[in-house]
Amino acid sequence: MAVSAAPPAELDRILSALRARGGRTTSSRRAVVQALLEGPSHVTAEELGAQVRAALPDLDQSTVYRVLNALEDAGMVQHVHLGHGPAVYHLSGDVHAHVVCHRCGAVAEIPGSTLDRLSRDLLRRTGYALGHQHFSITGTCGACQG
Repeated sequence: MAVSAAPPAELDRILSALRARGGRTTSSRRAVVQALLEGPSHVTAEELGAQVRAALPDLDQSTVYRVLNALEDAGMVQHVHLGHGPAVYHLSGDVHAHVVCHRCGAVAEIPGSTLDRLSRDLLRRTGYALGHQHFSITGTCGACQG
């Protein structure tokens, strides 16, 4: 898969948000953000670290986690658990949930609005507000049903 360069404006916007929170713009932070912008939409911290180490071989994995935590604290990144594996990270943006096939592991994004009725019903019946961005919903995909 060819990877296109991230728009400089988006990179600058994210780094500016980190600076506004008192963070510095380091080469490690820049490289991690660039990799998030250019890579797949959902990536583990380990995959992200491997991608960044192609350009910065001395980058420690703990630095990747620290950058991801800073980005998450700034509201620029979210992580989600897609089953039993490690968390995956994606840039914040459109609100969406994830459904994962419990047989083959296929993942689909669903708009957050799809769960609005369930969210309202759950709040009315139990008083709980649904937080669907952090965990995935499991099911069986169409291919595995057939």
